[in-house]
Amino acid sequence: MRTPRRRTIGVAVGVALLWGCGRAEPPEKPPTPVTVQAVQGYAGSGGLRYSANIQPYVEVELAFKVGGYVREILQVRGADARLRDVQEGDRVAKGTVVARIRESDYVARVEQAISQQTEAEKSKDLAVSQLAEAQAARQQAASQLAEAQAAYEKAGLDMERAKNLYGTQSLTKVDYDAAKARFDETRARVDAAKAQIGAAEARERAAQDQIGVAQARIGAAKASVDQAEIQLGDTSLRVPIDALILKRSVEAGNFAQPGKVAFVLVDISSVKVVFGAPDVVLPNLALGGLLMITAEAVPGVEFRGRITRISPSADPRSRVFEVEVTVPNPGYRLKVGLIASLQLGATRPAAPVPVVPLSAIVRPKQDPGGYAVVLVEEQAGKQVARVRSITVGETYGNLIGVTQGVKVGERVIVTGASLVNDGEPVRVIP
Repeated sequence: MRTPRRRTIGVAVGVALLWGCGRAEPPEKPPTPVTVQAVQGYAGSGGLRYSANIQPYVEVELAFKVGGYVREILQVRGADARLRDVQEGDRVAKGTVVARIRESDYVARVEQAISQQTEAEKSKDLAVSQLAEAQAARQQAASQLAEAQAAYEKAGLDMERAKNLYGTQSLTKVDYDAAKARFDETRARVDAAKAQIGAAEARERAAQDQIGVAQARIGAAKASVDQAEIQLGDTSLRVPIDALILKRSVEAGNFAQPGKVAFVLVDISSVKVVFGAPDVVLPNLALGGLLMITAEAVPGVEFRGRITRISPSADPRSRVFEVEVTVPNPGYRLKVGLIASLQLGATRPAAPVPVVPLSAIVRPKQDPGGYAVVLVEEQAGKQVARVRSITVGETYGNLIGVTQGVKVGERVIVTGASLVNDGEPVRVIP
């Protein structure tokens, strides 16, 4: 009797479960309202556009040549009319001192070098005086030698005559001895005069050597003075060109090492616009050629520049040739680091490129690093969203070219694309 009852309960439970499963089926998602726009074709001007970097015409790193504590930085009036240290963005004229190192140590070096030069000059003056005295003594000794030689020659003749007379007993022994004594005396005077000349010449040589040493000391002292004065002048950091301060990396009170860059200066009265060009474009470029430059930071203005450099070799990684265009920059409207663009003539007619609004671009879930658009298609009488991966190209204002993935005339969602998934229903609103 229990078995039929269990079967009845099982059937009832099964019916209940089936009825419950039918009730759990979710309702269909209502269409998401979106706005769409048809893919357009953009022909452009037929040229090839390139992005370029704006660089200064001249860039100078101003560094200290000597070390020491920075005593002061150039003071200028700020926007509030109060004095302040010169800073990035300020203009400075050629020859302006923008920083000074404490000079006391270098003044002391100059004074020490001058003192050494003075002592060397005194030593030279003393040696010159000694040389003059030695020359005078030599001249006096030479005069005495001449007198002594004359007397010696006369005494020699008298001695020869006395010897002959004494040999024939025509002269007394006393007279002979007197003649011999005069001869010996004059010979001694000659020897003494020669010795005096030798001593005077030795004094002359010594004085001349002292003069040479003193002159060498004077030369070294003068070089020391010149070097010390140059170092003293180098305590003032002067601007070599009319320039704009791009960077300042020193403060008053800092200890500056020799060679430390304190300021980076740039001349932007003209700027260099640098871009990379492929080899197929190089035949259309020549030094001195004119190009028109634009920058989004200066809307509505075209700048004319001339090609001043074309790299002779391609970059090993990008395989493009660096081209430099020098552009006059009156009013300094073009700033260092801005992105400029330029257009080169096309080598073939330009075909229309499909373009979509930038707001239509989304990141596909299956490829977060790629790009996609969401199109609206008709399916079974309903409008559904279809995600399609694309390859993007150049931008044209608020439009972007699509080189692969869409065709002209297809409808893409421009508002609400991020709110729908592939295959979901949508409702196009005006």
